[in-house]
Amino acid sequence: MAQTPRTKPVTQAEVDKITREAILIDTHDDVTSQTVEGYDIATPNKRGQTDLPRMKGFLGAEFFAVFVDASYDKDHHSANRTLEMIDTVRTDVVLKHPNDFVFSTTAADIERAHKEKKIAALMGIEGGHAIEDSLRLLRDYYALGIRYMTLTHFNTNNWADAQGDITNESVKHHGGLTPFGVDVVHEMNRLGMMVDISHTADDTFYAAIKASSAPIIASHSSCRAISSNTRNMTDDMIVALAKNGGTMQINFDCGYLSQRYDDESKPLQTAMRAQYGEIMKIQDPAAKEAAIEKMRAEFASKVPPPTLQDVVAQIDHAVKIGGIDHVGIGTDFDGVACVPSDLDSYNKFPALTRALLEKGYSAEDIKKIYGGNLLRVMRAVEKRAEELKNEAPIETTIATAK
Repeated sequence: MAQTPRTKPVTQAEVDKITREAILIDTHDDVTSQTVEGYDIATPNKRGQTDLPRMKGFLGAEFFAVFVDASYDKDHHSANRTLEMIDTVRTDVVLKHPNDFVFSTTAADIERAHKEKKIAALMGIEGGHAIEDSLRLLRDYYALGIRYMTLTHFNTNNWADAQGDITNESVKHHGGLTPFGVDVVHEMNRLGMMVDISHTADDTFYAAIKASSAPIIASHSSCRAISSNTRNMTDDMIVALAKNGGTMQINFDCGYLSQRYDDESKPLQTAMRAQYGEIMKIQDPAAKEAAIEKMRAEFASKVPPPTLQDVVAQIDHAVKIGGIDHVGIGTDFDGVACVPSDLDSYNKFPALTRALLEKGYSAEDIKKIYGGNLLRVMRAVEKRAEELKNEAPIETTIATAK
């Protein structure tokens, strides 16, 4: 149902009240790729969007990305990288800043942290190759606090097809999920780990919907009807996700938000790739950082980024197709090269709140989008795990599943 734009001016008091009361949950933030290298999240982040000064007072819960690049799959280094990324959340974020972050694994934990005026710190694995085809590792990761796993990254793994290489004929594809992939989904259901279909091929999405007995999520994906980038979800996928009870979390990547930006940026990205390669050869860190910033400014001057209104359009389309109960926020901050400048960190979310109110969304609608819908999904996943607690762990291996 279309929203009716309101005619009554939005007051600052309305915006402030929602900022205080809503539990803003971001289901995907890649600042961990910086903290694992020594960046202190409590200091200003000159490289990106995420730091404690801009989180405090605005963000209720962060799902820190345990991102495992496909390159770690070589020689079985994926598990090692996964453990390093888990440790950077637990040690460099939570343990280092106990007055600001609280390690969390449940919906109740998030609500408790909000009452304590702390930020709930959760984790989601990005890239199913992280489990190295082992359900034992999957269970270990859950025990360490992982509460969702993106079934693939841009790379097809041994049991699930990815969106990123689906047209590459040299890659062996499975038509979605293999039997072992279905077992992975079932074991995630049994554990209470959310199944995330961002980055997966469309066939994998539908196979995961069919296999899962709990709601699934798209932790950082936008609408393909607005921007045709295949990382986004089609309207049919949004409808299927809503019927499943899940939620899609809108991604702030410029190319995923805007067709205009996606079209205009691709030729320039190709041209600047060589320039970036030369910059990476610079030995002096300060000089390298300055060169990167200069290149980014040059890029932005040639291809203006989308704006907050493009985010509103994405949210509005997702709500119209899937319903108000099935949309959330998954910024992809610090994991993408471009986000709207007027919505480039958590302290700017009051501007989005105002824009949504002006669009006709109620305070309760906005609270659902910001975190209420994700909390509902988490509770449903936790409830399903409780129902399955007496079932034996699945012991299938990739070898017998082929």
